[in-house]
Amino acid sequence: MKIAMVGTGYVGLVSGAGFSEFGTTVVCVDTDADKIAMLRNGELPIYEPGLDDLVARNVEAGRLHFTVSLDEAMAGAEAVFIAVGTPSRRGDGHADLSFVHAAARNIAAEIRDYTVVVTKSTVPVGTGRDIEAIIREANPDADFDVASNPEFLREGSAIGDFMRPDRVVIGTGSPRARNVMRKLYRPLYLIETPILFTRRETSELIKYAANAFLATKITFINEIADLCDRVGADVHQVAHGIGLDGRIGPKFLHPGPGYGGSCFPKDSLALVRTARDSGAPLRIVETVADINATRKRAMAQRAIDACGGDVAGRRIAILGVTFKPGTDDMRESPSLEIVPALQAAGADVCAYDPKGMAEAAPLLPGVLWCDDAYDAVRGADAVVILTEWNQFRNLDLDRVKASMNAPVFIDFRNIYNPRDMAEAGFRYTSVGRPLEALTG
Repeated sequence: MKIAMVGTGYVGLVSGAGFSEFGTTVVCVDTDADKIAMLRNGELPIYEPGLDDLVARNVEAGRLHFTVSLDEAMAGAEAVFIAVGTPSRRGDGHADLSFVHAAARNIAAEIRDYTVVVTKSTVPVGTGRDIEAIIREANPDADFDVASNPEFLREGSAIGDFMRPDRVVIGTGSPRARNVMRKLYRPLYLIETPILFTRRETSELIKYAANAFLATKITFINEIADLCDRVGADVHQVAHGIGLDGRIGPKFLHPGPGYGGSCFPKDSLALVRTARDSGAPLRIVETVADINATRKRAMAQRAIDACGGDVAGRRIAILGVTFKPGTDDMRESPSLEIVPALQAAGADVCAYDPKGMAEAAPLLPGVLWCDDAYDAVRGADAVVILTEWNQFRNLDLDRVKASMNAPVFIDFRNIYNPRDMAEAGFRYTSVGRPLEALTG
């Protein structure tokens, strides 16, 4: 079986490599000739653990190919996936579908035999209908169906998510398209992965609803953390206590500086806009998006307060700038709000991130980039942990304290124990864990 993957960004590259690992011949196509040249030379445009080995193995096996020619990619393909970006549209928060629509028009011109056109990009409800109309208008004689197959990949864990997913969702009303998709996902049938066939509209909405619900869980526990700060409770014990309830579960109940990344922020806004346009506003999701945006700005002030209310002329060390560990993705990262706010307050910011500094540098001008965590904290008046990379979880605290100008430690990911930090001589600030709650 052969398929084409339009777009070699995060979703397209991971999905293309994953399908090739299943034994499918995959041709990934992109209009960016430089990116295709990189991939052909064995260089990846993104960081994802294990992806380099997966790509290299399947290229060597002759199952994974890269090209700038859509005609070459689609020749003999039973399905073509649209895996292009759908960023928030400037001004109104709707998903920008210009890349999706352009891909549909280009695909229409290359359809020769029956083809299933599959949206892998995250798209609003009704996009499948739009794609079908675009293709029919551009190529009235084309023999095709449009299906929805949203991705549920977590950055940093994407390979495992693709190879052993919780579920696969496929939206199509066509038995012919359903058979093609069943054949494509046959390796997952064999390991009894739940595969849910739905209407296209249902499939499109499942992706948005899932992301909005997870964003809501994160925002809920962040607000509970703020309450814990005021009343002397421990947010981690609260999260554990409610997470033991099977109806709630323990995942996504980790407090921090707010969610970021390529999905939750833009997908929540897009769902809000779709709901408003449909006359069924989602007040909870609207509030979640607003609280999250406000929280990132508030965390910068919390860092300033931990420094005595004034950071002018002080050196602040930032550990971690990506929106989560295991990725170099800077999209909507809390650091993009927190670092500029500290700079605006007069701080000199230095930073270290294991994978994200190349992506972060043009987005955070004026930051001094360091060689490692210990280089960053040298001479600092405060250190702020923004991303919970594993290498930050077991720092030599004596070495850190001895090299700092002042022992102010601000842990927005709660990876250290407040009691241990106090005993080590730090003025320690975390989220939702008052010191007296653990030492009393």
